[in-house]
Amino acid sequence: MAARVSFAIDSPRGSSTVSVAYERAGTGEPLLLLHGIGHHRQAWDPVFPILAAERDVIAVDLPGFGESPGLPEGVPYDLATVVPVLAALCTALGVERPHVAGNSLGGLLALGLGREKLVRSVTALSPAGFWSEAERRYAFTTLRGMRAAATAMPVPLIEWLSRSAAGRTALTSTIYARPAKRSPQAAVAETLALRGATGFHQTLAAGHTVRFTDDLPDIPVTVAWGTRDRLLLRRQGIRAKHVIPAARLVRLPRCGHVPMHDDPALVARVVLDGSRPAEQS
Repeated sequence: MAARVSFAIDSPRGSSTVSVAYERAGTGEPLLLLHGIGHHRQAWDPVFPILAAERDVIAVDLPGFGESPGLPEGVPYDLATVVPVLAALCTALGVERPHVAGNSLGGLLALGLGREKLVRSVTALSPAGFWSEAERRYAFTTLRGMRAAATAMPVPLIEWLSRSAAGRTALTSTIYARPAKRSPQAAVAETLALRGATGFHQTLAAGHTVRFTDDLPDIPVTVAWGTRDRLLLRRQGIRAKHVIPAARLVRLPRCGHVPMHDDPALVARVVLDGSRPAEQS
């Protein structure tokens, strides 16, 4: 069941209010979970209970995605704006310097939080921002196509497709290596989340010039990439390692772009290992 928190941010029109939906469970050190563009906090459902056994886990719907309304009018969806919004969210939730794990767009935001030293550790799963220009164009074209297809399909058609393995593959194979294993309910929910994402186009537009080029020498960083990622190709992980030389680079065998569903146990272990003190790792 989602909770909701509202908090003030600075905006071009002065102080504005942002509202974010989230789910929180568990005990231990805080761990913030961030999903990718067009997705929702339920992307983390397969690993959430595993992580909550050792962490105070907070999975959020980013502004303009899932159950969170969009940012106030005139507030951009770029990295320089959304990172402070997430910092204000943590303050509103009474959380100081959490660990953070993010996937895709969420991975880029996690690295942005690390760059500002707002978190204790960063785990980035197939993070955006390490692409070549050709790879960025390919990813953005694919995402626009996914959004257009989700928007064009009537809900009864989405529900009908979700009932078969072939249909679930048609709906979700771009981001999962094992789409047929998705439940019908999950396939429908994430397709509807993609079509209903009010922040989709503004977030995508803000990403045209994004390149993550900063080292994070004082923050433990893990970068993990699925070997079957069809959206952000795994060679981008090598670039991430060049940018952040001390980062732990992890290969996720037989996992796609959203690996939490393809191998929950492996991803949970990677996240927990990445958020342990160095002497325990």
